[in-house]
Amino acid sequence: MIVEVRLFAEAKRKLGAAVVSVRLNEPATVAELKRSLASRDQELGRMLESCLIAVNEEYADDRVLIKPGSEIALIPPVSGGSIEARVHSRRFRIERFLI
Repeated sequence: MIVEVRLFAEAKRKLGAAVVSVRLNEPATVAELKRSLASRDQELGRMLESCLIAVNEEYADDRVLIKPGSEIALIPPVSGGSIEARVHSRRFRIERFLI
């Protein structure tokens, strides 16, 4: 299958495009998508460690399956910090509104 990945910020600059097409075998996971993207650009590969991937507007970990037609976004850190800190911060903000 071929999926389109929307790129933002530094990832967009590195690959010189707002959207890239990636060929994946079915079924594919986010981890496989990351490996495919990393093979395109060594610097992007290193950057992927601190990026978030969204599948159908939901943050996704490496085990999430990607289906044909999925909307995928690669979101690099904008203000720095570790991925764990950003995810924890996001959960905290969401939980505050649920209480």
